[in-house]
Amino acid sequence: MKSYFDCWVRVAAALFSQALAGEPTLAEAMPGAMGESAVSFAATLAGEVEGRFTVVLEGAILDTPLLGDGVEQKTGWSELLREAADSAAGELLATSGSRCQVVRFEEVKPEAQVSRAFALRSAGHGWSILVRDELREVKSGATKAAEHGDSGDGAATASASGIELLLDIELDSSVRFGSREMPLAEILDLGPGDVVELDRQVADPVDLVVGDKIVARGEVVVVNGNFGLRVTEVAAPTKRLESIRCLF
Repeated sequence: MKSYFDCWVRVAAALFSQALAGEPTLAEAMPGAMGESAVSFAATLAGEVEGRFTVVLEGAILDTPLLGDGVEQKTGWSELLREAADSAAGELLATSGSRCQVVRFEEVKPEAQVSRAFALRSAGHGWSILVRDELREVKSGATKAAEHGDSGDGAATASASGIELLLDIELDSSVRFGSREMPLAEILDLGPGDVVELDRQVADPVDLVVGDKIVARGEVVVVNGNFGLRVTEVAAPTKRLESIRCLF
């Protein structure tokens, strides 16, 4: 079963590649000297996994505009690492069913002890990133009650938390065949019989959209006289979970 650390590595590698200039890669490496300019951020988690998860950045990484020119790099890294911490919690829930959430995220003093070390590499450059994993699994209220022979309503209520409270909520979903930008004048001139060409070929897959997120793609079929969608690819669990943000 995947741990929070496993989920963080997967999520961080994807986020760093997407958000940072040059699409750098994240790979495990030997720990290196960080120096006095190193900065450290810690996420405190609560739930079925609790404790502190700390990421230490080599100071030189802040001297490179990986987050774009004109961006305050330290602030940008703080926001990026917070997003990675939150997304890892969602990935953990989707892959193992363990519920946890980031209850505090803050800059902390770098520590000497680390659990794993990584190298962020881009265009011939590399920077060290250290991780200290101080998380531990804790038993849910339902598990503790079962061990003590308590099957009352109190235990059931205690276990009905987090995303489980949302599983029965119905969400509007739609199938998107394509899109096209049109000047207002063309829209006003539309009439019966006009054809609007979309930005997608007939053989291309269509999107299944929940909220503003694409959660799956597939091909259009007919089921009992109604249109249907045969799913051929599905978004990563974290992307599917993000679709519930449309509720709030």
